[in-house]
Amino acid sequence: MKIGIISDIHGNLEALNTVMEDIEKEGCQKIFCLGDIAMAGPEPSETIRKIHDLMSKKDFHIIQGNTDKMLSVFSSDTHKEIEATNKIMGNAYLADSKLLNEEEKRFLKELKPQEEITLSGIKILLVHGSPRRNNENIYPNMPIEEIEEIIKGTDADVIYCGHTHIPCGYQTNTEQTVVNAGSVGRPFSEKPESCYVVMDINESNSTFKITHKFVKYDVEKSSRKLKERNFEGADKLAKMLLKATSRYPE
Repeated sequence: MKIGIISDIHGNLEALNTVMEDIEKEGCQKIFCLGDIAMAGPEPSETIRKIHDLMSKKDFHIIQGNTDKMLSVFSSDTHKEIEATNKIMGNAYLADSKLLNEEEKRFLKELKPQEEITLSGIKILLVHGSPRRNNENIYPNMPIEEIEEIIKGTDADVIYCGHTHIPCGYQTNTEQTVVNAGSVGRPFSEKPESCYVVMDINESNSTFKITHKFVKYDVEKSSRKLKERNFEGADKLAKMLLKATSRYPE
């Protein structure tokens, strides 16, 4: 059995469509999505509708990301908090909140914060940031003791996360596997390729193989669409799709 694990689409419909084509080629029977579907991207509404369509046609499991939760109900306090971290992301939050309709916001609001799924005796936990918080970072090259502290109290064999937009993986001393799936729509990399994970489960003996896959898509088209949204800073976010050397636009 093959599973495709995607995360952090951020309204990039071009990237999502291309990754879904690759997932089809891989022969994945199930898809797990770790959230952050819409915010600060070229086509937030269209991406939500695409996800909704995939859920009706595929064996598709999805959880809520931190920005999904933010967008589900507009809050001036949340706007101020985001703006204090980065003004452009605050502008994106405000623009997206005005753009999404009530049905799209309700869809984001009703997503589960986490989900546990057992396949062939393998217990899999889906989170956005970490089991503790939807905005906690799991980066590459962290001390294994720190990873073990972050997942303390969980008993899942495999934990999938996103949020940082940087793929990585860990094998803990408790024999748990922790994998960051990277980002479909906003990779934080100088190489603008979508990243997702393929999990290949041998159902006869409950063993598995996990692979990060990098996929090229029409990034120029996505960048142009984002720039054309015309909120203040959209052009800088658009440039980040082409080459991201920092987490936030400057």
